[in-house]
Amino acid sequence: MASEDDEEKSGYTADAQPDPTQAQPDPTSADATHAEPTVPAVDPKIAAAVAAAEAAGPQSGEPVRIDSWIWAVRLVKTRSLGAAACKGGHVRVNGHNVKPAHSLRIGDEVRVRQENRERIVIVKRLIRKRVGAPVAVQCYVDNSPPPPPREAVAPAGIRDRGTGRPTKRDRREMERLRGLMGGPKHPDGR
Repeated sequence: MASEDDEEKSGYTADAQPDPTQAQPDPTSADATHAEPTVPAVDPKIAAAVAAAEAAGPQSGEPVRIDSWIWAVRLVKTRSLGAAACKGGHVRVNGHNVKPAHSLRIGDEVRVRQENRERIVIVKRLIRKRVGAPVAVQCYVDNSPPPPPREAVAPAGIRDRGTGRPTKRDRREMERLRGLMGGPKHPDGR
């Protein structure tokens, strides 16, 4: 059993209260042994969804099809649209057009052309099952250029309700405003 003299020398008391007269180590200092690195806060729901996606994902060495992956990470709405995009030449992996059954690897650059935009992503994680949007964005690095701004001008050719069927002259005027005809066909403007 320790005596009171030993307790005073060591700074330890039986009731485990620190002595306020002695200097305490600074918890913010670099030599603090109990300081742990800070981990960014992660939403528990997202963490659970990521764990479920990884569990349902391919085992090490198993391939993942490109059409399945672009569907799973929500770059296309359906897997069949992903396959059609591959067949149509709208999907490129590392600069090469690919078929829907092409095997994807981590680190591949995937380019998907959709409407008037090209999405450029780098594969971080391989998954097979479709996941929610917060989990999907953790499976790739998006290097896409920003989407083009939407036109602030109202679309040409919108008619008032109840005006009836457009005449031939009205129809030609709407087509000219939309740019479908490309101008008059006769040199004198007829």
